[in-house]
Amino acid sequence: MMQEFKAFAMRGNVMDMAVGIVIGGAFGKIVSSLVSDVIMPPIGMLTGGIDFSAMKWVLKPADDSDPKHKIAEVAINYGTFINTIITFIIVAFAIFMVIKLMNRMQKKKEEAPAAPPADVALLTEIRDLLKNKQ
Repeated sequence: MMQEFKAFAMRGNVMDMAVGIVIGGAFGKIVSSLVSDVIMPPIGMLTGGIDFSAMKWVLKPADDSDPKHKIAEVAINYGTFINTIITFIIVAFAIFMVIKLMNRMQKKKEEAPAAPPADVALLTEIRDLLKNKQ
């Protein structure tokens, strides 16, 4: 059983997936910082300093008049939802751009015509010579 697990864990697909997960986690942190530190401040400035994360619809306010029976606030935090949607759109766009760049680089590699093997070139040359003799 240990040998089977070792063979499974060392397969290329599993290792590629592990690397992808680690890089994806790091990429997620970069995008989160991009959203919260770079993109949201100008959006907040354009909207008059609105902080989306503080937006909420209070269904039942908190009641702490009785210290023994404190009641927590019940609210729908739609501002956090807006932030999450904006983050998703930015992540999706960033991934789209990365994949587009990778596809463009891959096309350049494919566009370079490969030189035909020597035997194919020689056979083509012989065929052309035989055509010219007739």
